[in-house]
Amino acid sequence: MARKEAKRSSAKKPRWALKIHRAPLAPERYPWLPALEGVTLATGIAGIRHRDRPDVLLVSLPANTRAAGVFTRSKTASAPVEWCRRQLRGGRARALIVNSGNANAFTGRAGVDAVREVAKATAAAVGALASEVFVASTGVIGEPLPVGKIIGILGRLARDGSDGAWPAAARAIMTTDTYPKVATAVATVDGHRVRINGIAKGSGMIAPDMATLLSFVFTDANIVAPVLQRLLREAAEPSFNSITVDSDTSTSDTLLLFATGSAQHQPVRRASDLRLADFRAKLNAVLLDLAQQVVRDGEGAQKLITVEVTGATSAKSARSVALSIANSPLVKTAIAGGDANWGRVVMAIGKAGEPADRDKLAIRFGDQLVAEKGARGGRYDEAAATRAVSGREVNIAVDLGLGKGRARIYTCDLTEGYIRINGSYRS
Repeated sequence: MARKEAKRSSAKKPRWALKIHRAPLAPERYPWLPALEGVTLATGIAGIRHRDRPDVLLVSLPANTRAAGVFTRSKTASAPVEWCRRQLRGGRARALIVNSGNANAFTGRAGVDAVREVAKATAAAVGALASEVFVASTGVIGEPLPVGKIIGILGRLARDGSDGAWPAAARAIMTTDTYPKVATAVATVDGHRVRINGIAKGSGMIAPDMATLLSFVFTDANIVAPVLQRLLREAAEPSFNSITVDSDTSTSDTLLLFATGSAQHQPVRRASDLRLADFRAKLNAVLLDLAQQVVRDGEGAQKLITVEVTGATSAKSARSVALSIANSPLVKTAIAGGDANWGRVVMAIGKAGEPADRDKLAIRFGDQLVAEKGARGGRYDEAAATRAVSGREVNIAVDLGLGKGRARIYTCDLTEGYIRINGSYRS
């Protein structure tokens, strides 16, 4: 009897749920995200690219919600990105509508019209103005967005919203992701508890430039839009702007932060307000958590790699060197194979075009000093170095010995899985 019940239960699972294979670096458990007053979420299947998995997310927000955002600086940015940039001028939001399966990028005038139609229909469904609706899309580039399919389920989504559907919301925006990405934190502002919830999607085409793939963060803090914008921009740098999977910047990178203002503290109107200290720290932590989850789910990834560069002539120089290492296919494939080939790191440092002195730099794999003073480390141990690059998490540290500039970049290894996923992405 028990065997029959188990079989019946399995048959009830949505087909899309059975197709997801979790990455080896996926978190073992997910945090519970609390409800935020006035925020409801609903997901649905529009059949944009797949007929059997959720692909639309609608988030309804209370009146007077403030909005902030940072976006890709790609010269071929998508129509939704351009729409959201304009929406930020008002600093207000009542709804967020997101679809996966189609990026609505490089779709010409039709793409612009599609965003406008979706925004108008969403506004009508939630009782807002189109100027208060933010739109995001992710998926295949160059394909017309099937607007009718999205509009067709908006009425139901507006009716079925729930304040606890955070995991479902994170799943609905996935493309090649293997698991939903969620994070949460509680901060204190003026003695009052403030909640921060965030979701993200991303697995490939990851080298954000001012933002990330898609990430949406919500808080009940009472913070005016200009201050919210500054906090978000600052928080994006050490998190979403410090990750790379494959060196490719998406046309759709969008990071949005919404503040409902329902928390009990007095409004914060200045970025220098000391009351923001804990909120700033917790917002930074949520964004870093989400960003690292994206790297851990890098297409085909088996290992998380942290690259830390110190001793550079400037922070900018350190960042360039770190990215050169993190984006090197040779470094990433060596790590994938558990090969302690520190010569590839030397190569990546040299090609970065930044100040470097061969005889002053030092390279470490974990605790192992593998190179120093222009040669192999004096106490180099091949077996120990190999162990340092064979685990699920690998640390590469480079000291250029020239100054005080430093930077940290997170990336992943490069495996056959990445080729397999991207070789058949549209098939």
